[in-house]
Amino acid sequence: MKQTALALSLATLAFILTVIWGPPLLRVLRHFRIGKLIRVEEPAHHFVKMGTPTMGGVLFILPTLFLTGLLNAVSLIGIYQNITGRSVLLPMVVMVSYGLLGALDDWEGIRGPRRGQGMRARTKFLFQVFLAAFIAYALYEMLKVPQLFLPGVKGKIELGWWYIPIAMFIIVGTSNAVNFTDGLDGLAGLITATAFTSYGAIALMQGQVYLARFCFIVVGALFGFLWFNVHPAQLIMGDTGSLALGATLGTVALMTGHWILLPLIAVIPLVEALSVIIQVGYFKLTHGRRFFKMAPIHLHFELLGWSETQVVQRFWLIGLLGAMIGIGLAMV
Repeated sequence: MKQTALALSLATLAFILTVIWGPPLLRVLRHFRIGKLIRVEEPAHHFVKMGTPTMGGVLFILPTLFLTGLLNAVSLIGIYQNITGRSVLLPMVVMVSYGLLGALDDWEGIRGPRRGQGMRARTKFLFQVFLAAFIAYALYEMLKVPQLFLPGVKGKIELGWWYIPIAMFIIVGTSNAVNFTDGLDGLAGLITATAFTSYGAIALMQGQVYLARFCFIVVGALFGFLWFNVHPAQLIMGDTGSLALGATLGTVALMTGHWILLPLIAVIPLVEALSVIIQVGYFKLTHGRRFFKMAPIHLHFELLGWSETQVVQRFWLIGLLGAMIGIGLAMV
């Protein structure tokens, strides 16, 4: 109970810090004209978002790093040799590295030679794989995290070296899945906040208090970000935020050993990613026909007549249900 109260208190503090420094960040982004560019093929009402400040992932990444680093300073600098406390360094590194990759992609799309498009997909994917390989090795060899827990099965399951490619796939896949989810005001923030809450609760049940604190700090910072991102958004997270959130979520899931529940806990990002795969595959097989009106799937429902708010609220309800089922299975 004490650890739960502390985790919730940290979430509240992260929320307050994020909300306080949101307006100064908005002024900086507007001053340097770091605004979102809208694709021509997107629904027409999205054009009102043209110029909305982007790279907003910085808003929740910095408070998360500050609070987590401050809370674990003694362990992180090595004065107190607590491997459990120092293990939280890995998700911090993941958040920074994928955030920097996303920032490069955002900047390339705003001011670079590929204005409006961003970094080449192949280049970005190779960077993601390279980073994921390092993270997977660290999880397997350095932290020696539990490789797999299955609902209803006692004890952890060892996967051997197969764990590394599986972990790489989860990190890269979740990173891109959250990236696809980021397209409507508040959608990616709400979905990932719910997923981090779930894994924070699972970490608490396992006694991984440092990881749980990190998760709830992320949740609080995301709520602070949503203060500026709910419809109509004043700030957009961009790839700076979505790539960082997705990769960090995948890493946290792997650290708990309950990554098998990720498709439930992050059901919306999974469906968003699958919709893109289906759309591209169907387009190539049929030489130009589309399976959905538009992908990712949230755009399909907008073109069916759902309002942006309806899509976000209904998707979040589905995500919340999936998260609740995921926590329940983790307790079995």
